[in-house]
This record gives sequence, C-alpha cells and structure tokens, in this order.
Amino acid sequence: MAVTFDTNVLLSATLWDASVAQKLLYDLIRKSIKIYSSLEIINEYQRILKRDFDFSNEDIDKITGKILEFVVLVNPKEKLNLVEEDPEDNAIIECALESKSEYLITYDKHLLKIEKYKEIKIIKPEEARSIF
Repeated sequence: MAVTFDTNVLLSATLWDASVAQKLLYDLIRKSIKIYSSLEIINEYQRILKRDFDFSNEDIDKITGKILEFVVLVNPKEKLNLVEEDPEDNAIIECALESKSEYLITYDKHLLKIEKYKEIKIIKPEEARSIF
C-alpha cells in the first residue's frame, strides 16, 4: 500500500496537533504504509512555511529533516497537464503516478474534482482515515 500527500495535507499533518491529517499520518506510520513525496512537493512545503508562517530557514531545515524520516522521495519522470485551473497541482499527481500510490490524499478542490486518475483514488484525509 502506498499514498501520496498533497502539500496541504503535509502542512496540516505536521503543523496542527490532533488534526485529521496528523492522525492519519500517525496511522499510516504505525501500519508501515509508505508515504511518497517529491522534491517539488517538499520545495512547495518549504516556501509555504516561509511565506505564510514566517518560519526561519533553520526551523524549516529541522522540519524538513523530520519529514524526510517518514516520506519516500521519488523523482517523477512523466509531466502532466491535467489540472488546468492550478498547474502546480500536476506535480502532486505526477508524484502519485511515479510512486504507484493507490491514494492521493488532499484538501485541494481542483484535485478532488478529478476523483480518480488511472488507478489513483483522490480523497480527503477524513475518507482516508476510514480506509486505513
């Protein structure tokens, strides 16, 4: 079993104690379910920590180090143009595709609207918790 977290789920899981996303993260780690990410997702995560939360570079490095303890990085080879409304969201699907994730977990409305791409089901953390 494998999943890909969108940046917004990764943020919620790591910044907000007791959030649904954080509970899901802990469930997945306990069950040894692989969580995939890519450098594009991690870089976006770091940009948001700086821009929206005013984290210092040192704190961002520490948090990133913790994330790299539980995610498996992939380097997507296929580039998609599936999400026209928000082209940056394509990186999330590319990661899920490269990692052969069964689930892409997100709060993003553009991605949720797709519902499924190839064999990847696109769901919210709340739905994922009921599955895992």
